[in-house]
Amino acid sequence: MTLSRSADSVVVLDFETTGLSPNQGDRAIEIGAVKLVNGEVVDQFQQLMNPGFRVSSFIEGYTGISNNMLRTAPPCNEVMDAFADFIGDANLVAHNASFDQRFLDAELADIGRHYTGTFTCSMLIARRLYQHAPNHKLGTLVDFKHIEHNGVFHRALADSEMTARLWLVMLEDIKRQYNLHTVSFELMMKLAKTPKAKIDTLFHRYA
Repeated sequence: MTLSRSADSVVVLDFETTGLSPNQGDRAIEIGAVKLVNGEVVDQFQQLMNPGFRVSSFIEGYTGISNNMLRTAPPCNEVMDAFADFIGDANLVAHNASFDQRFLDAELADIGRHYTGTFTCSMLIARRLYQHAPNHKLGTLVDFKHIEHNGVFHRALADSEMTARLWLVMLEDIKRQYNLHTVSFELMMKLAKTPKAKIDTLFHRYA
């Protein structure tokens, strides 16, 4: 099972979208992802995609992705077919993963594709590891952990790269604090769902 794999070999992804919910007709307009193997970035994926309708001026301003940029982009089905190949059987990570997973599931369902890995959320894990952070937004955590960045947020590849760096920092912090040699993806999934008061108990079980 993919759960037992090391947590430093994953695909970290981020979507930019036309809105908050595919159930309300919203679509993906950009996908960005980095592939980590043994803690090293070995590949990346970035592509705008045309949702088939104009995006709102709010989304244009929020993401920096204009209708003119999307006009010449390939359609969602074409991009998502290629992205499904990119994912392969990897486990998946996103910051606020419930949002990205909804769009990944919806877009892949539209083309009859699926993934075999499992999803977890770097934001939920950060809430447990960094309880003294001002908040757990990606940009705040990047500053809180002094992670180098170029100041670009709300573009899919930049956000996935930042999430990947944060993810690796979290893994190193866990190893150091709890004296673990390796951290499995299964442990990270459990950590995302463990009450804060029981985190030490969880790690001692794996030590």
